[in-house]
Amino acid sequence: MIDINESVMQFLLAFLVVGPLLGAAAALLPAPPGLKGKSPEQAVLRHGVTVTGAVLAAALALTAGFDHGRASTMQAVTDISWIPALQVRIHLGVDGISLPLLVLTALLTFLCALYSYANPPAGPSPKAFVALLLLLESGTLATFAVLDLLLFFLAFETVLVPMYFLIARWGGEGRRAAAWRFVLYTLLGSVVMLLGLLLTGIEAGTFDMVALAADNGRSLTATVQLIAVLAIGIGLAVKTPMWPLHSWLPDAHTAAPTVGSVLLAGVLLKMGTYGFVRILLPAAPDGFRTFAPYLAAFAVVGIIYGSLACLALARQGAKGDLKRLVAYSSVGHMGFVLLGIATMTPTGVNGALFANIAHGLITGLLFFVVGALKDRTGTTDLDALAEKTQGAALYGRAPRLGGLLAFGAVASLGLPGLAGFWGEMLALFGSFEPAEGLSRPAFLTFMAIGAFGTLLTAAYMLIVVRRVCMGAPTPQTPRLADVHGHEFAAWVPLVALTVLAGLWPKALLGLTDPAVQQLLAGGTR
Repeated sequence: MIDINESVMQFLLAFLVVGPLLGAAAALLPAPPGLKGKSPEQAVLRHGVTVTGAVLAAALALTAGFDHGRASTMQAVTDISWIPALQVRIHLGVDGISLPLLVLTALLTFLCALYSYANPPAGPSPKAFVALLLLLESGTLATFAVLDLLLFFLAFETVLVPMYFLIARWGGEGRRAAAWRFVLYTLLGSVVMLLGLLLTGIEAGTFDMVALAADNGRSLTATVQLIAVLAIGIGLAVKTPMWPLHSWLPDAHTAAPTVGSVLLAGVLLKMGTYGFVRILLPAAPDGFRTFAPYLAAFAVVGIIYGSLACLALARQGAKGDLKRLVAYSSVGHMGFVLLGIATMTPTGVNGALFANIAHGLITGLLFFVVGALKDRTGTTDLDALAEKTQGAALYGRAPRLGGLLAFGAVASLGLPGLAGFWGEMLALFGSFEPAEGLSRPAFLTFMAIGAFGTLLTAAYMLIVVRRVCMGAPTPQTPRLADVHGHEFAAWVPLVALTVLAGLWPKALLGLTDPAVQQLLAGGTR
């Protein structure tokens, strides 16, 4: 830890939330003549790299100044009255649960901006693209930083607008229908969630998430807790997404541009699971305990369903889309996150938080690689990619690209030594001994089903690697451009962090565990 003044820490956290918003407004202004470079379009894309780079630097500085010895305590706290009549406050803070998500969001957004600078998106004005990217970053960072229920809801909903336009204006085939489906699903879930948030805040007499966690549900009757968990949980489950509320996700990913898919999978899905941990677990523990077995059941169904869907897409002759396959894999991986949360144990919840970060790194890399593969071949159809004239023997035609695809695949299937392993294993270990009041036989069954899901994950990922990467290219098989410099710069941090988290899980678990222990024991200080 570097000794940084508390006021500086407060400024850094506030800058994480407000900086991208100011950058989005500045992106819409005319570029100064001296900054235009080769064109105004290049200038605005460079502006996106600059702003997201500054936000990432602030996130790293916040991490450096964070007191790891007090990871369960809210740090860099700002608490200002905003709407006194509703007791709504601008309350910001960071602990061991939210800090990794803040850094992940800042990192992925910077890498997306860097990738877009060297590979400009085809579509409408780059100004609008950069402004939407920064607005999306601001809303996501705010979701992980705010400590007021109503501010959480506002930030939670802010991301819908930029993601809708990124899909609808810069996406591929079927983009408008996919964008509308994304918005309608999440909006309907959010309406129910807002009612639950209002009920919780009014009944408890506060919308402050720290106070609610410290109260640990004592101010809420059993009935209110049940209604709150059901209402808020539906909205969070749609964003996660939990089976059977997941059907918007494959279409959104398939139609979204590369950076849209990276951010959707890498950070937006984490907002739902973060809400389960930050709000429902500490504020309504009795109500959550009632619904925990059902949440776990839906989670393991999602694990099996996502894996079977991927196997169906991967088989020969299915005309499966590789982006769609990675999207369905997210349904399964997020199922492990929900299973860990449903155990209500430190082991399971820590596993869920670890799996959140691992999924963001690995799936972000996979969507980057699949997007690059589409740029080179013009398709993500697995059958077309596996034909000798299109994409077979990727190892021989573009060895570094093929190696990165294989790395992402084995990391996704949970190979020991890589980040994907620890989260899923801890979620399963948490199911072996769930919290008091939960049925151990039921959770042992869920553990067995989840473990079987890991085998299915290995099956479809290895099929993809065999079909796309392996084989002997013929003299007639055209070569592909291998990894470019800007792609290397955008992807290597994800590879390095995936290996680092796999070999040194304590770096992340040392942050989350004290905060989780405190949260489950009765709130945060």
